[in-house]
Amino acid sequence: MALEVRKKDKETVQSLLYRFNRGVQQSGILVRARKTRFRNRKKSRTVEKKAALRKVEMKKQYQKLKKLGKITPKSRKSR
Repeated sequence: MALEVRKKDKETVQSLLYRFNRGVQQSGILVRARKTRFRNRKKSRTVEKKAALRKVEMKKQYQKLKKLGKITPKSRKSR
């Protein structure tokens, strides 16, 4: 979708720019551009399953080390 604003007779640059900015806001062009700018691609099922299995395995390993006293809850990485 293209937005076109033409300068009227005896119109100042400021008012032309104002009309253009209003037109962009009302058309929703910026909203669509922001949505697609940082779009995350959907991962495949196998990748999602592998990630979930790895998460479960890491959690088990963490719990095991915690029980053995080799790791304390405070030594975990901060996010």
